[in-house]
Amino acid sequence: MKKHILYPLLATTLLFGACSKDFLDRTPANNVPNDQFWHNESEVNLALNAVYNKLSEATYEDGGSELVHAKNPWESWVTDVSSGAVSSTLESGWDYKPIRICNFFLDNVDKAVMDVKLKERYKAEARFVRAFLYIPMVQKFGDIPLVTKVLTKEESNVPRTSKKEVLDFLFKELQDVATVLPISYSAAESGRITKGAALALQSRLYLMENNWEKAALTAQEVMALGYSLFKVNAESDLDKKDNYAQFIDFANADDENNFRLGLRSYEGVFHVENEGNSEVILDRQYIAVTQSHITNTLLLDPSVGGWSSLTPTQNLVNLYVDYKTGKPVIPVSAEVRATNYAKADKADFVKEFKNRDPRFYASILFETAPWNSLTKSGGYVYKWFVGNDPNKSLTGYNFRKLVDPKSNREQIDSYANLILIRYAEVLLNYAEAQNEKSGPDATIFDALDQLRVRVGMPKIDRSEYASQDKLRQLIRNERAVELVLEGLRFYDIRRWKTAPDVMKNIYNITNGLAQERVWNDRLYLMPVPQSQIDLSYGVLKQNSGY
Repeated sequence: MKKHILYPLLATTLLFGACSKDFLDRTPANNVPNDQFWHNESEVNLALNAVYNKLSEATYEDGGSELVHAKNPWESWVTDVSSGAVSSTLESGWDYKPIRICNFFLDNVDKAVMDVKLKERYKAEARFVRAFLYIPMVQKFGDIPLVTKVLTKEESNVPRTSKKEVLDFLFKELQDVATVLPISYSAAESGRITKGAALALQSRLYLMENNWEKAALTAQEVMALGYSLFKVNAESDLDKKDNYAQFIDFANADDENNFRLGLRSYEGVFHVENEGNSEVILDRQYIAVTQSHITNTLLLDPSVGGWSSLTPTQNLVNLYVDYKTGKPVIPVSAEVRATNYAKADKADFVKEFKNRDPRFYASILFETAPWNSLTKSGGYVYKWFVGNDPNKSLTGYNFRKLVDPKSNREQIDSYANLILIRYAEVLLNYAEAQNEKSGPDATIFDALDQLRVRVGMPKIDRSEYASQDKLRQLIRNERAVELVLEGLRFYDIRRWKTAPDVMKNIYNITNGLAQERVWNDRLYLMPVPQSQIDLSYGVLKQNSGY
């Protein structure tokens, strides 16, 4: 099951192969009655594909943090959330339709005659997807209805279940399915949910709930399963053309090679040519050419057909540390940056971006940044578009991370799989949980060093970060630069209670206002959509402040 296909299309294909005694007495080709399905393994597998199809990436959600600007409110709810302009009309992810599909599968699968052990595994996969869907809902809304079966019309007005009860259910579900799911699959079934995915998601949820001991323990279980950070040992001919000597003071040829391979290793995790690499724990899979997504379009600038829907903020740029020392960089003031950018010669402006963490150059497009592999003709150099194009970035930067250059060169939509859980997050989960539990120790530094060494940077100075608080700040910084655009920062700043400090107005590189932001503590939880309260005839109750 390397790629997942929409269930209705597959179900229709099944019907085309069916025989009928009477031409006028056929089942409609676009609909399979439930009593004519669920016979065997093949049909169950098709139905499970529909469940997998409900896995979705959370790229937009970082727009509700200080790291990313989501400029278009018609594209995502996070634009309103980041501005603070939130009312009960906002639809911010209260969605039970995908959960109903999971429940429908689980309610019916036992009808099939098939291998019992395989059936239990299929159930575990569907239960995982249901838990995956529930986690962002319980984090955004707190108390939510916990629905574990398909409801009749008479049962449909379900009140909100306490957050604790929902969490207890999710933790047990993930623990249970982890005992059923295999560590790996054959090549023919690559892409299915594994034991590692269940444990990694459990670790994420424990971390979100500040259960440090269990977050660390489950992360350790994943760390023992054989995953590793993705690395490359060579550059493509197109990549070799990118001139990074203009930004990095390389000591020698070995230093330059170390930097370049670190940059390529990090960005390559997300490229179509490296799908299913050693770092991927779970991804949302797409079918080449026939099933694509528009991530490239959302992130790139208008000169290459992009919309600049999600763009880096200066807050994010400032977090990338020095490549040579691994220590924080003190940014210039907004006024100095604007003055430097206004000069015809951008040399003074670009000085701010010299000698940064290779993940900076792999993630951020800034004025003069090269990317020869992005276009068919090569020679692409980023220049901020300052005219009236509605698709321009409002911050002065665009994202490079997650963009698949091969698709852009070939001028097609991207079909690169979108990673939902990867090993780098597990290392960071472990580091944070273990530090919060008992303070700095060698295992934490070893986990963090894997991330630094992968991109060609020096290991972390143990003496510099010997205190729990200093190491806490470093770990939070690492989460920002390593996991940006992966949908976790929205939740991080809320669980850390740092949102009031960081959700401030954002400005572009000319010191112009890009977005006005106002924080209110009610934003720790999202409003229950008023439309859902109305449909429930008041059974659902609203969160405080809305």
